[in-house]
Amino acid sequence: MQTLNPDWASYKLGVFVCLNCSGVHRSLSSRVKSIKLDFWEDELVEFMKSSGNASAKVMYERAVPPYYYRPKENDHAVLREQWIRAKYERTEFSGETKYPPLAYTTGFYEGLLWKKGKENTQFLKRKFVLSEREFTMTYYNKDNESKGPKAVIPIKDLNATFQPDKIGHPNGLQLIYQDAIHTRNLYVYHESPQEIVTWYNAIRAARYAYLKTAYPTGSDEELIPKITRNYLKEGYMEKTGPQQTESFKKRWFILDSQNRKLLYFKGQLDAEELGAVFIGTESNGYSVKEYIPKHTRGNKWNCGLMVDTPGRQFVFMCEQERDKKEWLDALKHVLSRPMAPQDYTVEANIKYKN
Repeated sequence: MQTLNPDWASYKLGVFVCLNCSGVHRSLSSRVKSIKLDFWEDELVEFMKSSGNASAKVMYERAVPPYYYRPKENDHAVLREQWIRAKYERTEFSGETKYPPLAYTTGFYEGLLWKKGKENTQFLKRKFVLSEREFTMTYYNKDNESKGPKAVIPIKDLNATFQPDKIGHPNGLQLIYQDAIHTRNLYVYHESPQEIVTWYNAIRAARYAYLKTAYPTGSDEELIPKITRNYLKEGYMEKTGPQQTESFKKRWFILDSQNRKLLYFKGQLDAEELGAVFIGTESNGYSVKEYIPKHTRGNKWNCGLMVDTPGRQFVFMCEQERDKKEWLDALKHVLSRPMAPQDYTVEANIKYKN
């Protein structure tokens, strides 16, 4: 991870770190000091001068797989901690042959994850199997596999994003894929931070292998951003129906900028969406603007916006002006991006629902 103006340093490793990462380094017995508040002996100053993050990167990041997620400063704690431990504690990227091989490098991974029920809030242990050869992720409802899998998820459409706050567990992971009709959400976690990050990077490895097959001429620079993605914006808004006279109802929205879709759900942990809005470009008849509706039956919020599409106008109400501005900015960001060939397929497949 790179951070501007780090305030801490691990003087055992010779690296400068941010406040968030200093606690993890301290737990590694790395011997951490504040750059500004602690006393630095001359020999330590010289050691830091001769070491530094660039030198450490050469040593500890010699063989990071292209699909392995490199956390950023604002990423969730579990990703940052396991990146640090993988580098300095387990030396996973030193370039030395590991035996047994690192789980996310083998092309096959299986294990138990706690999964939220589709119709309730209860989490139960379920077996998951990831196969890079088959480009599938399979899970079973019961331990008895002879009954067959509950779902076989194509790697082609699978996304994974950490959602600890929403799921209510620091290792919470949301898996999203497209079935025949709906966008399907699975909410899972594992008690072990290392295990859930291993699952995450195993999924990324399988996605990377799929993308290399689907886009054989694509460079890593083009493909790596497509492996997994966080969503541009999530949150509650109120939504009315197509006539704009129907009662407003509170819905959970997810803006998937990569697929240009604004999905909406009854609640934030729902398994399936109620509907979706495609966000095209202005040249194709799409726009977004502030809007105060004439009819506001049932609404509790007053900060309105409209998404105008060739087929329908969608009116939403936000709780605060700040929320409205964030949604407008996020939607305009998607509007400003040119349509790719595959976007027209997504547009054609979306069926608007009230």
